[in-house]
Amino acid sequence: MADGKTYETPLLDELTHGPWPSFVTEIKKSAKKSAMCSDLLGQLEQSYEEKIGHWKHGGIVGVLGYGGGVIGRYSDLAEKFPECAHFHTIRVNQPAGFYYTSDALRELCDIWERHGSGLTNMHGSTGDIVFLGTTTDELEPIFAELTQKGWDLGGSGSNVRTPSCCLGQSRCEFANYDTMELCHKITMQFQDELHRPQFPYKWKFQFSGCANDCVASIARSDLSFIGTWKDDMRVDNDKVLEYVDGGLNIVNNVLLNCPTKCIRWDGKTFEVDNANCVRCMHCINVMPKALRPGKEGGCTILIGAKAPIIQGAQIASVLIPFIDPVADYDDLMEIVDNIWELWCEHGKNRERIGEFIQRINMGTFLEAVGLEPIPEMVAHPRDNPYIFFKEDDEDDE
Repeated sequence: MADGKTYETPLLDELTHGPWPSFVTEIKKSAKKSAMCSDLLGQLEQSYEEKIGHWKHGGIVGVLGYGGGVIGRYSDLAEKFPECAHFHTIRVNQPAGFYYTSDALRELCDIWERHGSGLTNMHGSTGDIVFLGTTTDELEPIFAELTQKGWDLGGSGSNVRTPSCCLGQSRCEFANYDTMELCHKITMQFQDELHRPQFPYKWKFQFSGCANDCVASIARSDLSFIGTWKDDMRVDNDKVLEYVDGGLNIVNNVLLNCPTKCIRWDGKTFEVDNANCVRCMHCINVMPKALRPGKEGGCTILIGAKAPIIQGAQIASVLIPFIDPVADYDDLMEIVDNIWELWCEHGKNRERIGEFIQRINMGTFLEAVGLEPIPEMVAHPRDNPYIFFKEDDEDDE
C-alpha cells in the first residue's frame, strides 16, 4: 500500500458491486501507489459509518498571484489519517471543446502523480480538469510545472469560472457559430476576473453551438450562448420523402412535437412557417438529412441560470435573441461590463446574477444595463390587467 495503512472498507465495497463504474474502484487502484489515497479510503469509510463528512475549511489556500484555482480541503481526522490531512483540489483550465492529444494527457498525469494523489475528475460539471488531493507545500511546484507546459489554473470562488464550450463547428454540422473561438476569446479577455475573485458570487460563461445545448448551458450558466440562425431553415423535400419511405411517421414524430406547431405536411411537401419557428432543433434531430439550420448563423444570449444553492434551481432567460458573436463582439463586451458593474455594486454576497435579477426585477435590470425590453424576455403572460405608467412616460407620449 505504498507505505500507507490498509483499511477494511465494507461499506465502500458495496459501491463496487453492480454494472456501473465505481469511484471506489478507482481510488483503490490509486491506493496501491499512493498513501494519501489509502488514508482517503479509511476516512471515507468512517464518514459512511457515521454519516458525517470530515472535511473542514482550514482557511484560504492558493498559489502566488491567484485568488482562485485551488480549493482548500483539510481533514478533521488528521491524526488518524495523516496522509490526507491536506487534500486540496486544483482546477486546471481545459482546452476548448475538450480536445487533448495523448501526449498532453500523459503530461498532466505525470505532473499530478509527482505532486498529488493521482486522482482526477475529467471533467468538473462546467469544465475544468480537476486534480483531487495534494498538500499545501506542493501547490507552487504543481503550478510551476503546469504553466511551464502551457497550462493554466481554472476559476474557483467568487470570480469568472472556467469558460466551457461544446466542440462546435470543429466536429458538429449543426453548430451555428464557432463556439471554440468565442470561448477562447472570452477566456483570454477576462484573465483578471478569472483568477482574482471580485464578484458577489460565481459567474459562468458557457457556449453551445445549437439548441441541443450539449454543455447544458441553459440550466447552469450565468451567461449562456446558444447557437441559432436568422434566416429560413433549409428543407430538402426529396430527403423528407426518403424518411417517409423508411417508415417515419412525420405527424406523430415531428408535427405533434413541434412546440409552436409551425410545420405543414400534406403527404408530399414539408413546409416550415419560419416566422413562428423557435429553432428548437427537434425536427432537425429527427430528420437530419432532410433539414438543416439556416445559413445566417449566430447565437441567442441567455442570462441567469443556476443550480439550487441559496434559492432553487433556475433556467436562463433570454437577454438578446440574436447576435453575431464575431461582428458584434465589442458590443457584447460592453454588455458584459455593464452587467458586472451593476451586479458588483448592488449584488448581495453569494447572490448569483439570476437571483439578483429576480430581486430587482427584469425591467429595472434592463434599464440599468442599457438594454430594451423585448417579447422574448417574457417568462409568462401578464396576470395583472392593470397597467400603471410613470408620469415621464405619459409626457413622452
